[in-house]
Amino acid sequence: MHFQIKIIFFLVLTCALASPQSLKAQHRQYLHKNWTFTQRDKNNLLPAKVPGCVYTDLLAAQQIPPPFFGTNETALLWIDSADWQYTCEFSADSLQVFNHQDLVFDGLDTWADVYLNDSLVLQARNMFRQYNVPAKNLLKDKRNRMRIDFFSPRKTADSLAGMLPFKYPDNNRVFIRKAAFQFGWDWGPSFAGCGIWKPVYIDGYNLIAPLNMEQAKRDSIYSTLQNLPRLIREKDSIGESFYFQVNGKPVFMKGANYIPLNIFLPEVKAADYRTIIHLAKEANMNMLRVWGGGIYEDDLFYSLCDSAGIYLWQDFMFAGAMYPADEAFLKNVKVEVYEQVMRLRHHKSIILWCGNNEIDEAWHQWGWQQQFNLHGHDSAKVWQQYKLLFEDSLRQWVHDLDPQRAYVPTSPQFGWGNEKSYRMGDSHYWGLWWGLEPWEILKEKTGRFVSEYGMQAMPGEKVVNSYTLPNDRHLFSPVLLSHQKAGQGFEKINYYLHHYFIDSTCLAGMELPDYIYLTNCLQYYILKNSIAQHLLQSPRNMGSLLWQLNDCWPATSWSITDFSRSPKAGWYAVKKAFSPEWIPANDTEYPKNRLLKNPHLRYKIKRKKLVMHGREDAEYVFVNIKGSAEPLQDNYFSLKKGEKFIMALPPNLKKNQISITSLYDVLSKYSTRHTAD
Repeated sequence: MHFQIKIIFFLVLTCALASPQSLKAQHRQYLHKNWTFTQRDKNNLLPAKVPGCVYTDLLAAQQIPPPFFGTNETALLWIDSADWQYTCEFSADSLQVFNHQDLVFDGLDTWADVYLNDSLVLQARNMFRQYNVPAKNLLKDKRNRMRIDFFSPRKTADSLAGMLPFKYPDNNRVFIRKAAFQFGWDWGPSFAGCGIWKPVYIDGYNLIAPLNMEQAKRDSIYSTLQNLPRLIREKDSIGESFYFQVNGKPVFMKGANYIPLNIFLPEVKAADYRTIIHLAKEANMNMLRVWGGGIYEDDLFYSLCDSAGIYLWQDFMFAGAMYPADEAFLKNVKVEVYEQVMRLRHHKSIILWCGNNEIDEAWHQWGWQQQFNLHGHDSAKVWQQYKLLFEDSLRQWVHDLDPQRAYVPTSPQFGWGNEKSYRMGDSHYWGLWWGLEPWEILKEKTGRFVSEYGMQAMPGEKVVNSYTLPNDRHLFSPVLLSHQKAGQGFEKINYYLHHYFIDSTCLAGMELPDYIYLTNCLQYYILKNSIAQHLLQSPRNMGSLLWQLNDCWPATSWSITDFSRSPKAGWYAVKKAFSPEWIPANDTEYPKNRLLKNPHLRYKIKRKKLVMHGREDAEYVFVNIKGSAEPLQDNYFSLKKGEKFIMALPPNLKKNQISITSLYDVLSKYSTRHTAD
């Protein structure tokens, strides 16, 4: 038994042998009320919500416009460059009977100094750590005052980077332990912010801290875990395998990459977690990858995956940049890793720990050495620190704490431009999209376990309308462009639309609802055919994790569900292609080459079911139900001439809430190949 576990069990045993009175001698007082905040040195105190963040607090106080609306993101960048101060007053008289009184922060984001009754009690330097401060000697019965000074994440990171003789690729954010995606990504906005993002409270106790009691429960569960799925990496005639074995048998992993559900993390509610895990399960997924540029998720997320039978590939929170593995950084990260592994390892859903996202690939293939002028000794030092952090330290820490599970230093092992990526390890295949390659290339370039790939589509009209005014709803307005973060994103979408669906000259005058529909048809088509290829190449390939399951704000992205948690077309393609009943097969004809006729679709609602038929074949039939986010059992489906389609509908639905679109309806507006008959 691990040494730390022995200590915890000893403490639990001691507690169990104590008197009944002492067992009850603990109390937790949450400090979530009476908070105010201000920009430092401004003294204009405003009410704050805890847990929360500076952006949502400013919005609630009507100090800023809605961050997600229009092009407001650009106008709000100043917030990340400012310092902020949070204060509250509270009584602690109910805690005075306890021998121990610990001030606990489950999460401070990120670089913060904490004062209790004018005494500096904590300098927090890691968003992913819990901080526990013995406070009995400082607490008073009444009128305790706490002040938290948050320092600008951007200025702090830039200041730390400026102390070095060379620049680390490719963003100064690496110098502070903060969620990388908050600094902007190719699907998300730049809202770094700060705040008390998790609960803060005081634990009063006499014998054993409540945290230790909870950890003892987790360790007890962990000690009972047996026969966890195993990662199998063995040399073979192709190169090296990468697959998971469950109960001694290889299992094809079908799933997606998961990012945080909201750029403003405290805004995520329990219902959001339940909805997204339900959508993953309904889409026949058996694995999610918790991506390394986000956060270690809430306990509820992991419990829901446990219950749903969804396996988790868990990244540590490092992504897309080289990290400074000096002594202070390693010491900070070691505590982070210890806390998170000890917190999470009892969840049976977790079956793999991964050190980082795409850093090894980036170092060897993205041209960083030339871009950042890293040569000779400087280059060697940066790479040595990479190996020290991800190949040595993290590997050892995970082995010490969780020897039952495999650890891999990075994902992928080789980038998609390297021939080895199709023979060894996992693969992020972005020749499709970034390389403008057709899905047919997957017949040649499917690896051993495809852990990233995807195709973009616009969100539903409801989401688009939430961040636009009527004058913005045209191709390609500045607002639409501001909610498309991928480089040349719409150009790439249009390239694939031209290749598979419609001549690009027809796009110039296209109405936005029609364009939204076509991008969704494209996502459906690409994902269905990509997954078919992945499945057809089993057992050479044993995994298909698409990018990405969800969005963190309203945007055009690779997500198969939009920010309202409504399925996009890709979700229905994935549900179909991941179904155990589906026989994988590729489309043999491009949609733009089909000579479609007007299907004259007719439908009626009968006993809470939609009954539909048409006079001609219909493709990509989209049933849109206004005001409902509930996923239908099918959508963007094909309907043969004379066939009857029957589908259950949400309760209390009225016929005027339903609209139906087929591929013919849209293409016939803009292409002479398809005319009304």
